Amino acid sequence: MAEPEARRNPFEGVTDYFSELSRMREVGTHGREHPREEHERTHASAWVPTTDILLRGTDLVIRVELAGVEPGSVDLGFAHGHLSISGSRAGDEEGVQYYVRERFHGAFRRTVTLPEGTTREQITARLVDGLVEVTVRGAAEADAPERISLDDARGEPQVRSVD
Repeated sequence: MAEPEARRNPFEGVTDYFSELSRMREVGTHGREHPREEHERTHASAWVPTTDILLRGTDLVIRVELAGVEPGSVDLGFAHGHLSISGSRAGDEEGVQYYVRERFHGAFRRTVTLPEGTTREQITARLVDGLVEVTVRGAAEADAPERISLDDARGEPQVRSVD
């Protein structure tokens, strides 16, 4: 008997987003010294690095800003059409007292859904000056959306565009 197919979490990324919004509200309300901020973050409460997604010719390019993150602390994965970039930035330095601290530290995670049909062989990545650049070759050549016929309750076909 075949094993059941693994189900994709439709809320992946959304929970990270709402956790980060909640955490930001707490920091804004209670300040950086709020006790909850001292705990190690998990993937559900990780900070989300700044990301740009652009087209370069027919390639999809994803740039993730990770200044101060050691290359060995970055993990890239590809599964079920999702590219995940995760890792951590080192925290406090010994003997240092911060007056202002705006850069996040600890665990981070970013997940990007890639075009349908993307394969591992199309993906390359490099880290230069704190900027991870992932290139997905040919990803912009994906098929355009198709029109789908929609029947109304009276049985009259309606053509809707999904462009």
